[in-house]
Amino acid sequence: MLSAKSVFQEILANDESFALFCSIAASGESQGGWENARIAALVPDSERELAPKITRHGADEDKHGRIFNALLKKRGLDPVPVPPETDYTMLLEKNGIGLAHEHLKRDERLTVQDIVTYLSHSRVTEQRASEQMALLRKHFADDPGIGRAVRQISNDEDNHLAYCHEELLRFAHAGHGRAIQRTLRECALAEIRIYRDVSLAVMANMGRILGWSRAKSAVLAAGIHAMYAYERLGGWRRMVSLRMPERRDALGGPASAAPEFA
Repeated sequence: MLSAKSVFQEILANDESFALFCSIAASGESQGGWENARIAALVPDSERELAPKITRHGADEDKHGRIFNALLKKRGLDPVPVPPETDYTMLLEKNGIGLAHEHLKRDERLTVQDIVTYLSHSRVTEQRASEQMALLRKHFADDPGIGRAVRQISNDEDNHLAYCHEELLRFAHAGHGRAIQRTLRECALAEIRIYRDVSLAVMANMGRILGWSRAKSAVLAAGIHAMYAYERLGGWRRMVSLRMPERRDALGGPASAAPEFA
């Protein structure tokens, strides 16, 4: 039976597809770590109290990148080049979602609106990350090879999502509610399209590596398109709602050290 679990099992069982999976994940996490570090360094003076949380967010992303690379090392594998069509983080940036890298490379203070944009973008992408890791945790939390990594990263992503909710609500109460809702909607609609395209590209690469039949690839592609249709018709709304999280001040402390998986 073709299921999310069986597809992941197939990907994880093959060294070449596992190397691509971990390389894509590590690249995205490392890019996120750099972005958060730059944002923390450029936070406007009025929001300096937010800088340690942004720094923590970036440190977690860097840690995740190290974890995925350690999983490769554990299996005696090296990172592989990431096909550009599978680079979710860079495709978001190229489509104007979040803060432009050229902006972050300059030593100019960000504005409060920039921080609202950053948090709104993170609210959307962390929803996706939290859901993806919850799926992996459901099926592989006890896996001897990747279970510990899945549990650690999943917990961190839940913390990141909680942090975005709490900080955006704070900004909404300060009078930025309309800007937040507008930005969240724009980000969500762009993200679901990019996620569809990246998912199709990843599955195409995995299918080539694993020798999937045209029928199997077509079924998986149809599932991706169906998910996009659901999200386009209204599923995207889950990415733009705001509620006070159960995990308060989720990024208020220092980042935990990356476990040694190698």
